[in-house]
Amino acid sequence: MICQERFYRNFSNTERWKSYRVKVETTDLYIKTKENLSLQAKKIVEKFRAETKKHIKKQKSFLTSLEPVKRLEKSFPLIDRMYSASEAANVGPMAAVAGAIAEAVGEKLLEDTPEAIIENGGDIFLHLAEPAVITIFAGDSPFSGKIALKIDSCRTPLGVCTSSGSVGGSLSFGMADAVTIISRDTATADAVATGTANLIKSDKNFHDAMEYAMDIRDVSGVIIIYQNKIAAKGDIEFCMP
Repeated sequence: MICQERFYRNFSNTERWKSYRVKVETTDLYIKTKENLSLQAKKIVEKFRAETKKHIKKQKSFLTSLEPVKRLEKSFPLIDRMYSASEAANVGPMAAVAGAIAEAVGEKLLEDTPEAIIENGGDIFLHLAEPAVITIFAGDSPFSGKIALKIDSCRTPLGVCTSSGSVGGSLSFGMADAVTIISRDTATADAVATGTANLIKSDKNFHDAMEYAMDIRDVSGVIIIYQNKIAAKGDIEFCMP
């Protein structure tokens, strides 16, 4: 596996945002908040990773399964979210881990900031006071960097998660350059992005893949990019990047 620097991250600061990176082992977050809360964020990530590792020791299939596994009782809240997302999308629990961590970190940081954007490997949690724009990266597709989503603050908290069969090191059984899912639950958005991307073998699979995604509770939008083809369904507002 070739690890590439995440060139799409912009760490410039503005009056609205402080932008910074928090990395703990394989968890690599890009965070935007009113003030730099990196120390708080790191402690939160360390706790969540420790709880996840503890759970995996109890149930090894939680790490390796590509389909839902039986829940263990009295699990840590982050783990329960991953179980629920896995069951909704019919994929393994770890398909939801990046989105679950992004959302959980964001919720904790909101105790100290009015707005937060947490990006974890292409999976984004947003809680906004004003609108924001998200640009979709889709590898070598001509749509890469040309498609952007406007996210109104009234829709947040919100998860916007992207999976790809052609970009990055995440496991995918499909060929999509990008599948982006919008959901009020970021863990679910992450799991459904994986499940939808798995279905894309060509543009002939667009309809079935979109129906699969939109049938899942809390999913409000889906965008599929495959080579020079794009399809979208749901509550989506496109804008210029």
